[in-house]
Amino acid sequence: MGIVANFRYRRISQNATVNDLLKETFRKGIHFCASLVPAFAAWNYSWTVLALSVVISLYIVCEYRRLGGNAVPIVSRITSYAARRRDDGHFVLGPVTMGLGVLFSLLLFPLSVAQYGIFALAFGDGIASLAGKLFGKNPIPHGRGKTFEGSTACFCAVFLSAVIVSGRPVEAIAIALVAMAIEILPLKDYDNLVIPLSIAAFVQMIQ
Repeated sequence: MGIVANFRYRRISQNATVNDLLKETFRKGIHFCASLVPAFAAWNYSWTVLALSVVISLYIVCEYRRLGGNAVPIVSRITSYAARRRDDGHFVLGPVTMGLGVLFSLLLFPLSVAQYGIFALAFGDGIASLAGKLFGKNPIPHGRGKTFEGSTACFCAVFLSAVIVSGRPVEAIAIALVAMAIEILPLKDYDNLVIPLSIAAFVQMIQ
């Protein structure tokens, strides 16, 4: 057990231990799952919106039960494992803002536009965090832990997803620049709302 513990807390980069990276990978794996939503919405929009609404509502109930000492098996365990240090003893808001960011994107914009925002959230924000943990060495002033390496990774991820969807590199660069600028802001869990909605709004404006 001592060997395992020593390995888990071994520092592998300037910003992370093995344990930090495992938890961040798990968290961002959930982010990556959001990229499947546009495909489900294209298949059945109404059922996708309903499913998202139900999942968000159930999570809120489970989280309040966890905080009240009545943990829900599996769900509460996953939440506790994925929670950041700042969430200790508090309602873990990230899954709610992520779910709402995806849901509102679908409700407020056409799917052809909403998908840009959802992909920016799934890939841009997710990869930025992982890259920052692994390679981040140059902190962004007033960025509360954000690094230039992580933001560059965000730009690359959003650019690739946007160019694959649109086939227009110049438009994809503009979208990636906006996503990177938003990702730099110290929004905490609220970036899950701001990123998809802002990107979708920007895409609708330039198309």
